[in-house]
Amino acid sequence: MTYANLYERPGPRGVRRNRVLTALVALALLAVAYVVYVRFDEKDQWAAEKWTPLLRADVWATFILPGLAGTLAAAVAGVVLAALFGLVFAVARLSEHRWIRVPAAMVVEFFRSVPLLLLIFFAFFGSFVLIGVNISAFAAVVFGLTLYNGSVIAEIIRAGVLSLPKGQREAAYAVGMRKGQVMRLVLLPQAVKAMLPALISQFVVLLKDSALGLIVGYDELVDRGLNGIAANFSNVIPAAILIAAIFIVINMALDRLAHRLGASSARRSGSSARRSR
Repeated sequence: MTYANLYERPGPRGVRRNRVLTALVALALLAVAYVVYVRFDEKDQWAAEKWTPLLRADVWATFILPGLAGTLAAAVAGVVLAALFGLVFAVARLSEHRWIRVPAAMVVEFFRSVPLLLLIFFAFFGSFVLIGVNISAFAAVVFGLTLYNGSVIAEIIRAGVLSLPKGQREAAYAVGMRKGQVMRLVLLPQAVKAMLPALISQFVVLLKDSALGLIVGYDELVDRGLNGIAANFSNVIPAAILIAAIFIVINMALDRLAHRLGASSARRSGSSARRSR
């Protein structure tokens, strides 16, 4: 299925209407940007002394780069563990055995419902009560990111498997595959391929959620890059704009990666279909 199947091209009137709406929205955004600029200018937020520190190498080496490294470390660990968690529990939720399917559903629904911030708090402050050891802020953040986002990923993968035509499963059984082989070799690869944009979007959410680590003192980009710079140079607005720009660049890179992977997958699928003819 292509995106063209999901979107009906507008006619001449629809095109004109869309152009008018686009122009109105653009004007509204420009008006908002102008008001923000004027209000910030009244408070001297565009003054050179507030932005100059952001161009200094020592500020980047002390605050921004260490914070970015902390954010990426938590995000990478969270993505890997959340993907594994989601894959395992998606398969468990699809099991034909009720004693596997029901507990897996309870785990997934529980961690989807609990706010991520509470999971991080529980891991950081409750670890000593449960296991007698105070875990690090990094471990607490990764714990929360894994359980919350892993539960969402489990539902994404499960939805992808259920969206596949039943003929895929039946054809695999017809050639003698077992249940595990059907899931591992036929259904999961197609489901992951179909749900790849949704998975990348969830990884973007995970990356942004890593900013909650500042609550437990984890050295990530918002804490080091925003609070650290603002505390030393009293330029919270410029620092916030810079940190937001860094997050936007990273998220745009992930979005571009998703598009590249989707296009590559579509090309491989098209070439495979042509060879089979």
